[in-house]
Amino acid sequence: MNSNYGNPMIIGSDDDGESEYSWINWFCDLEGHEFFCEVDEDFINDNFNLYGLRPLVPKYSEALNMILSPESPDSEEANDQSFLEIYQSALDLYGMIHARFILTTSGLQIMKQKYLAGTFGVCPRLLCESQGVLPIGLSDELNKSRVKAYCPRCEDAYYPKIKADIDGAYFGTAFPHMLLQAYPNLVPKEGAPPYIPRIYGFRIFGQRGSKYGLSPNLAATTMNTGK
Repeated sequence: MNSNYGNPMIIGSDDDGESEYSWINWFCDLEGHEFFCEVDEDFINDNFNLYGLRPLVPKYSEALNMILSPESPDSEEANDQSFLEIYQSALDLYGMIHARFILTTSGLQIMKQKYLAGTFGVCPRLLCESQGVLPIGLSDELNKSRVKAYCPRCEDAYYPKIKADIDGAYFGTAFPHMLLQAYPNLVPKEGAPPYIPRIYGFRIFGQRGSKYGLSPNLAATTMNTGK
């Protein structure tokens, strides 16, 4: 998967062309970036938190400088080819830093507020009754799969309703589980009930969800006993 957004939409510039936002503010305000939170610059400036990322991102130093820029890009910069090349690296670098930040106490708190606000959407499964979902990656490696939405009630993953094609590695495989461990009150009190197929009110023999479909031995025992 290639997280290539093309020419990013420019927002956050005033009439004089001076930026009102830092690059991080601007990036998180882009359409389709609702799942992202603003990573604390102190976290980014700590080299310990960036360990191992340099080999993963081309133009690492330029990308890091772009991320830490106190100004957002203007329309002229955004149409410059050199800017776009560095932006692609900055996108991956910020995403990988983001995946680490949201596992910290500060990051979890920010993402908790976004979750409670319904920013991540709800589970598309009818029987989950609009249970809120959390972003999750199916891999911690870049370019493996796009971000998914994890439902803590049915414990399954779905495609989220966002416009941008965001890499799942920007959130990682552990985030939802870390959040629910940190805030156990967010764990649904009841699991999602299974859908049980029926005809005229009777469970269908041999169908998943029917008691006869649980195991061959149980099905044989039930038929022999008539229960």
